Amino acid sequence: MRASAAQLYEPFRKHPVLFRGAPFDRAWVHPDLRQLVELFSGDNVQVKETKGEDVASSTLNGSHSVVKDSTIGGTNGDQADKKQFCFNNEVEKFLQTETTDVYSFNCFDSSFIQMFNEEIENFYQMAEKENIPIRRPNSMNNYGVIVNEIGMRPMIIAFQQEYILPLARVLFPQQGFQLDDHHLFIVRYQSGEDLGLDMHVDDSDVTFNVCMGDVFTGATLSFCGMFGAPNHRKLVHVYHHEVGRAVLHLGNRRHGADNIQTGARSNLIIWNHNFEWRNSDEYKRRRHFDVYEKEEGPPDPTCVSYTHDRDYLAYHRQFPPNQGGKHFHGWCPPPGKEYEGFPRGA
Repeated sequence: MRASAAQLYEPFRKHPVLFRGAPFDRAWVHPDLRQLVELFSGDNVQVKETKGEDVASSTLNGSHSVVKDSTIGGTNGDQADKKQFCFNNEVEKFLQTETTDVYSFNCFDSSFIQMFNEEIENFYQMAEKENIPIRRPNSMNNYGVIVNEIGMRPMIIAFQQEYILPLARVLFPQQGFQLDDHHLFIVRYQSGEDLGLDMHVDDSDVTFNVCMGDVFTGATLSFCGMFGAPNHRKLVHVYHHEVGRAVLHLGNRRHGADNIQTGARSNLIIWNHNFEWRNSDEYKRRRHFDVYEKEEGPPDPTCVSYTHDRDYLAYHRQFPPNQGGKHFHGWCPPPGKEYEGFPRGA
């Protein structure tokens, strides 16, 4: 039996410290994230579940706080009871609300980013020299590596439990109250390789996505609505990556990587899985098309997928180069859920 990629690569590791387990080295974590974890473990965040009440501000621990509205429960997460976060002023310093249920924060120290990138580059070089297998990170990205398969799983489990979980269980109390497993990979965008990534949802309950480099223009991340919601294909936010800064969001929000214009960008992505949530009736109900809601109107062109959407050519003149063959997966919107005026024959 052929040895695994991790076994084959072990003699060539450049930074063995990256292959250890808990605890995750605090020196590698940006001070903002360390502070956030401490704040989230105290009384600095309150969550109120209401029946759609609008609240502009609140008082928490004697100081003014800002209320962030989100949604939980319901059919798709957009038409449901509101979840109101009361962040005190300290939390607001370190956590940016990009849009509903999409948050960003400074994540890694520059020394960790440099060390991690050196390790990944070393792996690419040794994989080619020693014939170590490299699997595609997922079904859509052609360039990158599944980081767990080269031996870093213990380190990432430590990071997940010590830094992602404290935020996820508060920000996403249904999907993130526990994190049992993950899929970890690097994606890479540059001229001559993948330029961007088509609109999609993740096989993830809570997605962590941090930019690891390098120098680039373009390559923004466009967020649309939640899977199955009336605004599933409506643009809600465009996120601009910064090296070392992470974005945290629910996996079933439609999103896509816009084409890179110059330079190269790499991102470390963790698809976090909650087994108890996935075994729940609510999760299974949301996965079925019978709870998929009718679209509220024509989609925004940015949010239309050449892989998944039946009406792609109604909003784009042609398929992207070398991508037309992927359209056989077209299913969205499901029959009977089309918006008024949906093009015939699509």
